[in-house]
Amino acid sequence: MAIPFYAKGPGNEGYIKNLEVLAYEDLDGGSFFQPALWRTGDGRYYLYGTMGNQIGIVEVTDPAQPRFVRRVQSIDPEKFPNSRNPKIQAADGLLIVAVCSGGGPFIPDRPPRAPLPPEQCRQGIYIYRIQEDPENPEFLGYWDCGVPNSNGVHRFMYDGGPYVHLSSEARGFEGLIYRCVDISDPAHPVEAGRWWMPHQYADGFIGRHDFDPNAPHVPEFMAKGWMHGPPFVRDGLAYCGYCGDGLVILNVEDVTRPYIVGHLPMCPPFGSWYGGAKTHTALPLPGRDLCVVTNEGERYTWFVKDNDPAVSGKKIGGCAQALNNLHMVDVSDPAHPTLIAEFPYPEVPERFPYRNFQQIGLGVNGPFGPHNLHEPMPHKPWLEQRGDLVYCCYFHAGLRIYDVSDEFVPKEIAYFIPPNPTREIRMPGPHIATTEDVVVDDRGNIFMNTSYDGLYVLRRKEP
Repeated sequence: MAIPFYAKGPGNEGYIKNLEVLAYEDLDGGSFFQPALWRTGDGRYYLYGTMGNQIGIVEVTDPAQPRFVRRVQSIDPEKFPNSRNPKIQAADGLLIVAVCSGGGPFIPDRPPRAPLPPEQCRQGIYIYRIQEDPENPEFLGYWDCGVPNSNGVHRFMYDGGPYVHLSSEARGFEGLIYRCVDISDPAHPVEAGRWWMPHQYADGFIGRHDFDPNAPHVPEFMAKGWMHGPPFVRDGLAYCGYCGDGLVILNVEDVTRPYIVGHLPMCPPFGSWYGGAKTHTALPLPGRDLCVVTNEGERYTWFVKDNDPAVSGKKIGGCAQALNNLHMVDVSDPAHPTLIAEFPYPEVPERFPYRNFQQIGLGVNGPFGPHNLHEPMPHKPWLEQRGDLVYCCYFHAGLRIYDVSDEFVPKEIAYFIPPNPTREIRMPGPHIATTEDVVVDDRGNIFMNTSYDGLYVLRRKEP
């Protein structure tokens, strides 16, 4: 039997259930992060993804033959050597790109970026126009969050209209907070409103609270309450993954004065010590009074066993790691969000070389858990808007698809673990497939990007 066209070689074919792979795109030898989909007025589909300090553009009008268009140099590496783009969104003919200049997770053998003068930093959002020419974004404006050498803007929601809802650094606050930026005049964006947890306000402590916004995101920081986001806004409410503080629901009908209406602590018991954002995403499901909340796992390529003195890196011992998972929360009463169900552990394929995903490639307990979800938004009809399906890139467990038509009994119905990458990876841990993000279009095409590899296009198959 011939190996699949997307395999990396015999014995490196990945694992698949109730899905088919339509195409694989090498992404010009790179990889995407946090991609966004846009449909033009004449029916063409484009996928935009961040590539460090660049924006990659792929036309996916024909999902079986994706066409890599070009890279756009969004940040000048000579002027702003520490700045990069962590997220991108498209709506209303605009492309919004997050910018940061420091901070971020601790990665072995990569020391924190040395602070630079403010004039050598970019952090906030860039605004481009793609309405007339989706293959050549036109730069319109830049909003600066005001904190050089920081995580800048990490996640955000832009669903069209005048406002961009951000998880953003702010001067005088520890960790990212909610900020809303008015882009009615894209050349001169301005902040419209902000909200924060009281403990984040550094100047609210006697003697002030000192911290370094450029410091790496170590476990101690990840356990604190700060907004990972993005803040998903539906019907005047913003649903926020707020790291150690859990799910936070804000009323943002008046963006000049947001206020909290609901709060569901989640950590502990959820959220492992070496994992990522303790509460990562809070995604309200279309047409339902339900919200999927996630605790982020982590990429095992960053880790090594603590009994291997020959390899440097972040050490993982044999201690237990808390469960990182997807949770179903009833938000019919936003003032009292209620946990009603847990998603199942991802199915381990037959002939998989490990007995579970906890110890994959490490041999000790690691911080296994999910990463990003497909993010339907009300004013983006080119995205699949189903409230009965949840798509999750589960890092090393691959893409997982769940039927949540019965909100009390989420069921896994399909998965795809891609082949392990064969490109060089300058990381100390196991070189295994790592799925990052997923976007699903209104035609049922699933776009899944990976670390250290390219883009896969898939479709669901009936069992």
